[in-house]
Amino acid sequence: MIRTACPLDCYDACAITCDPAHPNKPIATEAHPMANGALCAMLNRYMHETPRIERARVDGKEVSMEEALDAIAESLKAPNPLLWRGSGNLGVMQNVTNLLMSGLGGTLTHGSLCDAAGQAGIEAGRGLNRILPPEQIAKADVVVVWGRNLTVTNAHLMPFIEGKKLVVIDPVKTPIAKRADLHIQLKPRTDFYLAIMLSRFNIMEDAQNDEWLESMEMDIDDFYDFTRSFRIKAILEYMGLSLDQMGDLLLMLQQPRVVYLVGNGVQKYTIGHYVLQAIDSLAATMGHFGKEGCGVSFLGNSRLGFDDPFRVKTDTVSIVTTPFEAFETVLVQGGNPAASMPNSRRVVESLKKVENLIYFGLYENETSELARIVLPAKTFLEKEDIRLSYGHQYVMRMNKVIDSDIGISEYDFTKKMFEKLGLEGLEPETVYLDRWLGQCEKEGEAHIAPGYEEIPYAEGFGDEGDEPFEYIDDFDDDFEDIKPLRKFRKKGLKEEKDIYRLLTPKSPHSLNTQFRRDDRVYLHPSLGYKDEENVIVFSEIGEHPFRVKTTEKVRPDCVLIHAGTYGVNYLTPDIESEEGDNACFQEVKVKIRREGEE
Repeated sequence: MIRTACPLDCYDACAITCDPAHPNKPIATEAHPMANGALCAMLNRYMHETPRIERARVDGKEVSMEEALDAIAESLKAPNPLLWRGSGNLGVMQNVTNLLMSGLGGTLTHGSLCDAAGQAGIEAGRGLNRILPPEQIAKADVVVVWGRNLTVTNAHLMPFIEGKKLVVIDPVKTPIAKRADLHIQLKPRTDFYLAIMLSRFNIMEDAQNDEWLESMEMDIDDFYDFTRSFRIKAILEYMGLSLDQMGDLLLMLQQPRVVYLVGNGVQKYTIGHYVLQAIDSLAATMGHFGKEGCGVSFLGNSRLGFDDPFRVKTDTVSIVTTPFEAFETVLVQGGNPAASMPNSRRVVESLKKVENLIYFGLYENETSELARIVLPAKTFLEKEDIRLSYGHQYVMRMNKVIDSDIGISEYDFTKKMFEKLGLEGLEPETVYLDRWLGQCEKEGEAHIAPGYEEIPYAEGFGDEGDEPFEYIDDFDDDFEDIKPLRKFRKKGLKEEKDIYRLLTPKSPHSLNTQFRRDDRVYLHPSLGYKDEENVIVFSEIGEHPFRVKTTEKVRPDCVLIHAGTYGVNYLTPDIESEEGDNACFQEVKVKIRREGEE
């Protein structure tokens, strides 16, 4: 049996063991803190059921690996090549190709299709985005699951929340919401207002944690004045919540040990950074930082404290609005921009204009179909790597389990390009692996990330860990529905009939655009559509056909299409968040028509 780790993009980052004779049947490593004896279907089934790319292609013809590498090397001689990398595999060696782009004077991307807006908001308040250890979650009395579907994205955390009072804030009745002591089925894009109103009511009741605030040298007077700039009646009407609901929720949050598990969905907007800083500000007002059983968990910065050997200085373009047509050669590594980026119609047309589009990955997808050169990659079982986590503090060595004649690893690809293009400076792979692990502390057999704190922010905030928390004190929102609120109109906002908010949560069967992708739109039964009915969903950006699945889990004013669903990003806008350069997949409204209707 060989110990390794799951590479897939989720909070849990499970340690696993594999029998080389049966590599497709991994076993949960019981010694790992996040192990609960089971592994997700994506690791156990879908990954292995999905056909791999087994042969390289150039101009539509199968070729040998060496011929493909020669063709790629020739293409990379073009001035200023672009590397566009996906995030389906979170091993650190994925980033070794940064050294190739740096050596060629090429271009990388900045920003995120995932969590950068939330991280920007956290850093604005806390200074650093530290991981909240699962051990602290286990010590909480109350767990607030805010826009995070634990059973899909964080299933191995479930034992840590057993026996807790559970609050779920989510526009969807997720499986975890059904177990909640209180579920607030919040209107999408109103999380900021909920956090601000809760902070205001808590201070109005004089229930803030004065002792903790004084110990942290924090003054909330200016923050309270900021919360008072929002009209209570108008905001409650806009959110669709009553004072009784707010009171029930506030009572749950006023317990001494509370953790907030916040998901990506709350920040998929232009105002995403404001949302996370507002939630953090609420927790700080309550005194829910720097103590046992307290804290706000988002996607922690897994590289915090590391000296990253793959960090380079190059030109960059936005990963949200990448102008592929501006580059003669584009290397797409482990991603599918044709389907995963917003505004797919623009992206596909842009990719079609690239003279040398190279796809380097495991599975066929919309991008590989457009590529001139297709290069198969190694699976995580076939190479060495290091696995970090944004959900816990443990760093894991990913040992090679089996040999395979299929594909090439990221390191070996980079080494081949260095040799063929006459570049220098690449060190042996073991040097990089040892450099990552060498920065960690050993705890028995475990490696602990250098950014780990047993009780995050116990001494304070900021880069040095000795500064006060920075409360949110500014908010500006140009989205059309918010403008009347900012002018303090007395009446709540009225949505135009038959226009819906788009929700794009993670799918339980696919990861980004890998594995079992959906083709359905989920609608509330009250809208009058039938299961399996064919409809066209359209926005100002574009349109796409979907099959209907009715469910009472979705609010009647929303439509739900899972991230990675075929065609979903023909509806989404290619705009960036105000901070963090993040994609805003939910900053859009949609309409529906039956197939064949005008």
